[in-house]
Amino acid sequence: MAYQTITTESDAGLTVITLARPDVMNALNTQMRAEITDAVRRAGAEARCVVLTGAGRAFCSGQDLGDRAQIASIDLERTLRDEYEPMLRAIYDCPVPVIAAVNGAAAGAGANLALAADVVIAAEAAFFSQAFTRIGLMPDAGGTWWLPRQMGFAKAMGAALFADRIPARQAADWGMIWECVPDADFDAHWRGRAAHLAKGPTVAYRNIKTALRGAWGQDLGGQLSLEARLQGECGMTNDFKEGVIAFLEKRPPHFEGR
Repeated sequence: MAYQTITTESDAGLTVITLARPDVMNALNTQMRAEITDAVRRAGAEARCVVLTGAGRAFCSGQDLGDRAQIASIDLERTLRDEYEPMLRAIYDCPVPVIAAVNGAAAGAGANLALAADVVIAAEAAFFSQAFTRIGLMPDAGGTWWLPRQMGFAKAMGAALFADRIPARQAADWGMIWECVPDADFDAHWRGRAAHLAKGPTVAYRNIKTALRGAWGQDLGGQLSLEARLQGECGMTNDFKEGVIAFLEKRPPHFEGR
């Protein structure tokens, strides 16, 4: 697929996918959703870490609502089922770590696109907003699933009802995202974090994602069994052998991702 609304760059096991409609604050249209879905799936099969970020001053302003003439013809249920769900599943199911590097505004579905990633790193000037009620809607694009799990029911409900801007620093303090970084350090910081993951034990990372997500639906016995199975898989990798040898030799490990 030749991309028109995003750009991709790949190097040293890292693929960076940049939303590239800065004139509309990277609003999501049908083509962009399809391109993100395709790019994430490709990167998941080829890279060892994936980053989503935005061009210009915004990460993503959410759904592209088009002009007034199009409002009556928007089928939101179909759009969510046929376009958003494949995109969000591609990110959630990606077998390698996915970082959302939120460089600016992340509003509506754009905020929830970021929250679909495994780790969210935001610039201090960035903010998150569940802006849906401002236009008579409720949070979608996974927002009602991510928010209560990541920052608790009370804050999730307030964010959904009031549609307030949540500054990146506050989002980090609330546990909504992983970290907030000073603007001047943002680009170098997320690239360093991504490079670290791209050089890490990829199977272990994949199994961490599986185990932590599985914990929501398990009792202790079930989770211990899941851990045992997944750890058994990790123990069969070359990276585990390399990690132990490096530990004994008192040197940094050189993981291959297998």
